[in-house]
Amino acid sequence: METNSNEVDQYISTFSAEVREIMVQIRAIIKDAAPDAVEMIAYKMPAYKTEGRPLVYFAGFKNHIGLYALPSGHIQFASELSHYQQGKGSVQFPLDKPIPYDLIKKIVEFRAKENSLRAKRKK
Repeated sequence: METNSNEVDQYISTFSAEVREIMVQIRAIIKDAAPDAVEMIAYKMPAYKTEGRPLVYFAGFKNHIGLYALPSGHIQFASELSHYQQGKGSVQFPLDKPIPYDLIKKIVEFRAKENSLRAKRKK
């Protein structure tokens, strides 16, 4: 995985220990589910690309972790995400509730497959 891990490490280091632990786990899930992803900072948050296309982003906030899997990732998992606050391409996982790591993994795997299929169709 190509990476600019120093920037992502620096981003994660600015949060409380509790939030850092969650972010480290989310980062590991992304790297495991999409080992070829390129890691960077974009829009001032950790961002990942596969096949030259956005995969997912995540960000820490005072009361939640935001996951940005673009509209398609959220549409695909609408029922599982329905009890979380959402935007068009974002979902908020409250820090006072268990983080759904298994669901995050499924979303990342879906997005990676989606990017791969798009890239194959373009060839």
